[in-house]
Amino acid sequence: MFDDKKLWKDRAGKRAKDLGRYLRYIFNSHLVIVLLFLIGAGAFYYQQWIKTLPLGFPSEIVMAIFLGLFLTYSPVYNFLLEADQVFLLPLEDRLQRYFFRSGVISLIFQGYILLLVLAILMPLYAHVSGTGFRTFIPFLIALLMIKSWNLASNWRMHYFHSGHSTDWVIRFLLNGLLTYSLFKHVNLWLLLLIVAAMVIYYRSLYARTRNTGLKWDLLIDQEEKRMIAFYRLANLFTDVPKLKDSVKRRIWLDFLLNRISFTQEKTFLYLFSRTFLRSGDYLGLFIRLTVIGSVGLYFISFGFGQILLAVLFLYLTGFQLLPLWNHHQNKLWLDLYPVSIRFKSWAFHSLLMIILLTQVLLFALIIFIKGEVLIAVLELLAGIGFSYIFVFMYSKSRLKG
Repeated sequence: MFDDKKLWKDRAGKRAKDLGRYLRYIFNSHLVIVLLFLIGAGAFYYQQWIKTLPLGFPSEIVMAIFLGLFLTYSPVYNFLLEADQVFLLPLEDRLQRYFFRSGVISLIFQGYILLLVLAILMPLYAHVSGTGFRTFIPFLIALLMIKSWNLASNWRMHYFHSGHSTDWVIRFLLNGLLTYSLFKHVNLWLLLLIVAAMVIYYRSLYARTRNTGLKWDLLIDQEEKRMIAFYRLANLFTDVPKLKDSVKRRIWLDFLLNRISFTQEKTFLYLFSRTFLRSGDYLGLFIRLTVIGSVGLYFISFGFGQILLAVLFLYLTGFQLLPLWNHHQNKLWLDLYPVSIRFKSWAFHSLLMIILLTQVLLFALIIFIKGEVLIAVLELLAGIGFSYIFVFMYSKSRLKG
């Protein structure tokens, strides 16, 4: 006899075991120390920034936007596998409790994230409003109720076979309006009116999908994408056999590859360069870290703090690009290349050096635009020195180990 409770426990248990195995590698890494340092530095500057805000600062709008985004993004972790769309599809009517348990565990996990976001934003609200932190618990309870509504509404969207592209926008507007009204302490009747609109919206979704079936392919695809994102993170610290490669053409970057001559000693330089530009998320990771680092450098005014921040982002970028060395390790045809292994090592470290130096120049340019010429020069020198040590000393010893 089919037991949905046992099935859910088995799936959730295996997922927890899988996540725990890789999280152990992540939290045992020295990279966590660097991230903690960044968080501490960010918290310090955040507190200093809050002290400069006037009492008329629109904190309610800022909090409504940020919390609205976290509330609207409400996926249900369903633990489904690719084969389920064949073997579990006939049992869809008997899986209501299975999906309900998935919704509860999703609320617990996302509720914890919501707690952290509210804790980060609350000092801003307490300073501007002058009310202190006594409203923290009531706000958290209200936000958890809103999150529950978002999870339920998002789940109903998986019954629409023709799509419903406006759902995200509608829920974001309702979430933002309700959270703004909560923080602004508006009239109770206005709050009830917004809540009524949210109830009506959910009832409308339910009425239109009451007699339809789930989009199993969409559910499974979303679950696989979430796990691939986690496996990519874990792959920075250990080999992940379950990670699937993804390739994007990016024809607009071919001009960078055309500069590499077709000679024997540059075979691996071409391979690693094309891999960086097309495979996985190496290029996206470089762009994200460069943008985040540039924003931080622009708003931080302490000179040596800017240099330290630039070096930290160089380390984060270089460390997370090290898996590029083993990207093709399971491809046996590379052993057929009539190319010496020393050319492979030279190619990887040369490319890594070019990437880090590009980031160094961009960071120096941001500081230069601010008018801090001396700090820009010092950042440039410190960045070049750190990049050389990281590439030709640290990375070589790490890859050998």
